Amino acid sequence: MEAVLPILFASVAGMGHAFEPDHLLAVGNMISRRDTLAEALRDGVYWGLGHTTMLVLVGSVIILGRATFLHSGYFEAAVGAMLIAMGIMRLLDWGKPPKTGRYQHRFAYTVGLMHGLAGSGALVLLVMSEIRTTWLSILYLFIFGIGSILGMCVVAGLCSVPFTQRMKINRYLKAGAVTVSSVICIVYGGWMIYTNVLV
Repeated sequence: MEAVLPILFASVAGMGHAFEPDHLLAVGNMISRRDTLAEALRDGVYWGLGHTTMLVLVGSVIILGRATFLHSGYFEAAVGAMLIAMGIMRLLDWGKPPKTGRYQHRFAYTVGLMHGLAGSGALVLLVMSEIRTTWLSILYLFIFGIGSILGMCVVAGLCSVPFTQRMKINRYLKAGAVTVSSVICIVYGGWMIYTNVLV
C-alpha cells in the first residue's frame, strides 16, 4: 500500500510540475503567437506529449539500467539556452504572421521533449527513493506525465487570454506584453545556464 499511495498522487504532482517557471515561460512564449484558445490549448497538449514521451523513455532507462549519469545540470542549461533562443526569435518575429499547422505542433512537441529530458533525472531519483518496484515506478512516470499534460492545458488557456482576438487588446499593449515576456524568457534562460554550468 505504501508503494501505491505515491501513484495516486502522481497526476496531481504532474499538474503542479507544469507550473514551474521554465515551463510557464516556454509555453507562454509559444502561446503569444496564437489568436484563439483552441490553438493555444493544442500547443499545451503537444508540449505535454513531448514532455511525457521523454520522461517515460529516459525515466525507464534510468530505472531499468540504474543510469544515474543522466541526471545532469547540463540538461537544465540546455533548456536555458532554448529559452534564450525562443525569446530572441519571438522578438525578431514580432509583427510577422505566425507559422501554423504541423510546424507549430512539432515545435511545441520538441520544446516538451527538452523539458522532459532536463527534469527526468531528478524526478526518477525521487521516485526510486519512494517506490522500489520497477513497473510501479514507470507507471508513476506515465501518470505524472498525464497530469503534466492536463496542467499545461490550464497554463496554455490562462496564458492565451491576453493574446486572443476576443480580448481586442491594443496593438501597443500586445507589443509590450510580447517584449516583456520575451525578455524575461531570455533572462531566466541565462540564469539557468549560469546556475547549472558556470557556478
